[in-house]
Amino acid sequence: MIQLAGMQFKQSGNWPSDSIESVIIQRMQEAPIVYSYQSMYELSFELKLRKNIIESSRSMNQGASPFANLANSRCNPQYWQLTEAGGFRLRDDAEPSDAIRDIYKNSALYAFECATAIIIIYYHAVLGSIDEHLFNQLFRNLYLYSWHSDSDLGIHDIKTSHFLPGDVVYFNNPDFNRETPWWQGENAVVLEDGTYFGHGIGIEKAEQMIQALNKTRMPGSNQSAYLEIFATRLSFKHLAKYSMLPRGYLKHKMQHIIFHHNESSITYNRYLNYLNMIYNQINDINLYP
Repeated sequence: MIQLAGMQFKQSGNWPSDSIESVIIQRMQEAPIVYSYQSMYELSFELKLRKNIIESSRSMNQGASPFANLANSRCNPQYWQLTEAGGFRLRDDAEPSDAIRDIYKNSALYAFECATAIIIIYYHAVLGSIDEHLFNQLFRNLYLYSWHSDSDLGIHDIKTSHFLPGDVVYFNNPDFNRETPWWQGENAVVLEDGTYFGHGIGIEKAEQMIQALNKTRMPGSNQSAYLEIFATRLSFKHLAKYSMLPRGYLKHKMQHIIFHHNESSITYNRYLNYLNMIYNQINDINLYP
């Protein structure tokens, strides 16, 4: 259910009944947990950003960027520097907004794996949800690599099987062929019509996603791929607050360490585990110099 300022929310014609926003609201109302908002703006912003995540996913599906493992990634050198690890580092003379839009505008110049695709979709969706000038201030140091992201996106996982349109889920392929490790799973965006978008597979229902992954299993395997029971989400309320900041706003913030792992198609949780290992090592060094 949805609570607005402590009261139960009732849809009263704010969005057309056949709109993506109304589908998201209906899914929230049916959820076994409470989605609580302090204001209508907070709720409206999340609905807008979730809708933009869906539309950015569909636009990527219509583009010409193929799936590629990290070793074979490519990008437009006008906006990005391709690192040895297969990441895209924003050029000093490029604006973040222009660089993100170029991935969609000149999609044939790019190739990336499915975790990187999700991060690109996130940035593109946020760009469509906040002031462009503010976007360029917040995300000045863009680096696209696997699940690495700017701290202000606030990416996090929740354990649930009740997915909302705009969530990211993971189809796990535990018995993948070791000769094609990039098919160990598929990160996918939940769309509003019961389908999913996964870069490299396209837009399919869950059954078709699983069938596609099953074709990449070890020879003789009978262990099927399956949909994990967790969802990856942005910090919608955090971003809603930033969307109201005035132009010229500047802040100093801590950024996440970049961990180059050379594994395509991993979950956000797996990448987070890698980061935690690095942070623990740093803490050990500080404790025992």
